[in-house]
Amino acid sequence: MAQKPSIPKGTRDFSPAEVAKRHYIISVIKSNFEKFGFQPIETPSFENSETLIGKYGEEGDRLIFKILNSGDFLDKISGEELQIINAKQLTGKISEKALRYDLTVPFARYVVQHQSEIEFPFKRYQIQPVWRADRPQKGRFREFFQCDADVVGSKSLWQEVELVQLYDSVFTQLGLQGVTIKINNRKILSGIAEVIGAKDKLIDFTVALDKLDKIGEDGVKKEMIEKGILESAIEKVQPLFNFTGTISEKIEKLSFLLAESTEGMRGVEELRFICDKVTNLGLTQAILDLDVTLARGLNYYTGAIFEVAAPKTVSMGSIGGGGRYDDLTGIFGLKDMSGVGISFGLDRIYLVLEELNLFPETVTSTSKALFINYGEKEAFYSMQAITKLRNIGIKVELYPDNVKVGKQFQHADKRGIPFAVIVGESEMNVGKFALKNLISGEQVLVDFEALKKALL
Repeated sequence: MAQKPSIPKGTRDFSPAEVAKRHYIISVIKSNFEKFGFQPIETPSFENSETLIGKYGEEGDRLIFKILNSGDFLDKISGEELQIINAKQLTGKISEKALRYDLTVPFARYVVQHQSEIEFPFKRYQIQPVWRADRPQKGRFREFFQCDADVVGSKSLWQEVELVQLYDSVFTQLGLQGVTIKINNRKILSGIAEVIGAKDKLIDFTVALDKLDKIGEDGVKKEMIEKGILESAIEKVQPLFNFTGTISEKIEKLSFLLAESTEGMRGVEELRFICDKVTNLGLTQAILDLDVTLARGLNYYTGAIFEVAAPKTVSMGSIGGGGRYDDLTGIFGLKDMSGVGISFGLDRIYLVLEELNLFPETVTSTSKALFINYGEKEAFYSMQAITKLRNIGIKVELYPDNVKVGKQFQHADKRGIPFAVIVGESEMNVGKFALKNLISGEQVLVDFEALKKALL
């Protein structure tokens, strides 16, 4: 007996209905990207390993899918090496490529490689799949799409203001209320680490702090201590674990806490500019909130950090995120090229819209009408009309086989097709069509123009 086929954990098949809903979300995101002046690019699904490794921190590097070299990947490794070599050393010898972990680092590589062809500032968007060797769970997959918008070649904080507006515009069009756009600044986190005397532990500090909503205050403190941060240092940032108030009140608290840090105060002023401008310009539905625990462990963020939380009525992780990266292209040899970008989590947005029943009823991949097949002459008559309807963008089809009419109607019902078009000898004699509404059961005799109007 043949083994039942399966797919890897953390991946999914998508039905026609699911694909139609995903395309709906993508079309909304894409139209807003272009409305804000972003241009599309695409990059390969896999990159050279050295392009990706070392760009996401220690945790990120562990989640990168490596691709074995083609052919006999052990051919160039001696038996002696295999006896003493460790896994990390071996990987570099048998794998030269890896699946992309995100779209930002490949974008930085693209900018450096094509810098002579690009007009700066360069606003690009990219909607493609990425892969992470993560533990699968609700809303977290090993293969998923990212929808990114980045601006590179400008240090202006107006870019951050526009990116907040872009988030608001997309979620407003999707009808998603109660979304919170969380903002912080890595300079503030650096300033806090400096004030408590743990500057050399910045990454450990921020990675632990970023987990506050997941493992709680005690869990964060325990992780910080395990990473070598002194308890006395942690006590100095106790106010961060219960940081409340309006955005302006939080900014004033940070000004007091970071008064002795030049780096930290730069972050405070950047946040003040962004938040003041967004507040004065106004948002349609989204809520902007300053979250000092927002750290995002990625090594390349240097300024503003964003993370988007779904409505509180939905149990879901972040549905978007991003930030400013002043030196990302520097790792590829292009210095002083500042960038800032955000990402939309397509798969999680899908789950949120599905749970809240926010997909429009018109979102479907099915045909508008099925022409019933009564025989060769009738089918040809139908195909003439079908061709004209398709030429003006109406989705219709002919049942391909001349089988029992009941079976054809069952097919339309299972496919969710709302209309059936019946063409028999009597309809052909008068040059008309019998149009049946499969939901109400109503049937009318119409000419082609009336048929077209009914199916538009």
